[in-house]
Amino acid sequence: MLHQIPQPHALPRPLVLLGLSGVLPQLGCLLACHIWPEARWFALAAGCFYAAIILSFLGGLWWMASMLAGWRHGGLYALAVLPSLIGWGALLPWCFGWVWPAPSLLVLALVLLASPMVDQRLEQALAGRIALPAGWLRLRVMMASGLALLTLALAFLAFTTL
Repeated sequence: MLHQIPQPHALPRPLVLLGLSGVLPQLGCLLACHIWPEARWFALAAGCFYAAIILSFLGGLWWMASMLAGWRHGGLYALAVLPSLIGWGALLPWCFGWVWPAPSLLVLALVLLASPMVDQRLEQALAGRIALPAGWLRLRVMMASGLALLTLALAFLAFTTL
């Protein structure tokens, strides 16, 4: 029997549109790098901060899903804290004047790309405890992939121009 992959259209249209619009700030940063070369460093920094903020937001979602499911073990909560710590760590080199933001953008892009795998594991761990909307995982894959690829493009640009 084939397992049907829920489509994002199973979710309310505003949720899908607003979720997918989350790539617009990163797209704007990438376009700014090309259209306004004198603002390149600012656009790269803004993209780095945006990716770190979104990671922190994801950790909050994982924390809340675990709480709503009544999860009592520390593992999922520890996992939920990691995105904020990774985002914070990605911004620290800037504070110290180290090479930045190229390596940080690369790390953030890779973590964003991997985040739907955590969503899937979370869904499996919380199965039977919390009902997640049909189509949410597919939407998360689309959102994370789009943001990760744009962040990766910013990283590439940062590595080649700074």
